Formats: sequence, structure tokens, C-alpha cells
Amino acid sequence: MIYTNAYESPLGSILLAGDEQGLTGLWFTEGSRYVGLGLNSGAQRRETDYFDRTKEWLDVYFTGRDPGFLPKLHLTGSDFRRRVGEIMCEIPYGQTVTYGWIAQRIAAERGLARMSAQAVGGAVGRNPICILVPCHRVVGANGNLTGYGGGMARKKALLELEGNDMRRFTLPAKGAY
Repeated sequence: MIYTNAYESPLGSILLAGDEQGLTGLWFTEGSRYVGLGLNSGAQRRETDYFDRTKEWLDVYFTGRDPGFLPKLHLTGSDFRRRVGEIMCEIPYGQTVTYGWIAQRIAAERGLARMSAQAVGGAVGRNPICILVPCHRVVGANGNLTGYGGGMARKKALLELEGNDMRRFTLPAKGAY
């Protein structure tokens, strides 16, 4: 069974989704790609412990502090997508890594000479649990701020909230976000 809930953040309304194992989705509802991807019409609105913990986490996070814990997550998708999600969960608050760095790490784990940063980008871009699985902390080579499913303005806002010096990043042209 899939459950849903909602949260009002300073950056807009958020849809939460989960199952018996934990949180499976967290999307900004306006201006986001992939909102509710994988949800079906049978999803039921419900209160759960992991939704309560997620809201607690978000309350702390939106004050500009590292919550220091994660609610129960249930990463779904292919082995590759789940591994990219696990690596994103290891990116410290207020820091960033590149798509290439994640690709190199997975290549090393799998004994490969190299891995495509674009393949990593595809997995990062379809991350169903934004903010908590911090895809906003993944940037392009040389600090290029690339796409974000919740919109580039939100990616920028989340990075600023975490205390990042935005002068070290290259923003896309105004019309690109």
C-alpha cells in the first residue's frame, strides 16, 4: 500500500509518499518535474511515524540547520539508482560533489575503468526523495549548477540555506530556470 501526506515549506507545498518500509517520495508540488512519479490512484492519505519524522526533519532543515538524522527511507528503483541515492545521502550538509565524482566512486566499487557521469545525472535527476536524498548537492563539473527536478531557483535556495557561497557556482542563463 502507498500512503501520502503533505508538508508546507518556505519553498512551496511538498507531497510525501511512502509504503510499509518507509518514505519513498518527496516532491515540490508546483513547478517540479516527476511529481508523484510512481504513485497510483489507490494511494491513501495517512499519518505514519516516518511522515512525522520527515516533517520534523524538514522543520529543522528549513531553519538552516543540519537535522542530524534521517527518517526511515525506502529507496526504490534499479540497483544503480538505489546506489546513487545511497551515495547522495552521504554528502555532508553544506557540501557539494559532482556527477563525475559519483560516477568515479561507483566505477571503483564495481571494478570498472570508468562510469558515465551522464548515467549518474539521469539517476540524480529522477531522485524521488528530494532534499532528504540531497540531489541539490550534486553539481556539474567546475561548479556548474545543472538541472534540478524541483526547479533551479529551488536548487539555488537549498544550497544557500545550507550556507554555500553561491559565487563558486555558475548559474544557467536566466531563461534556463
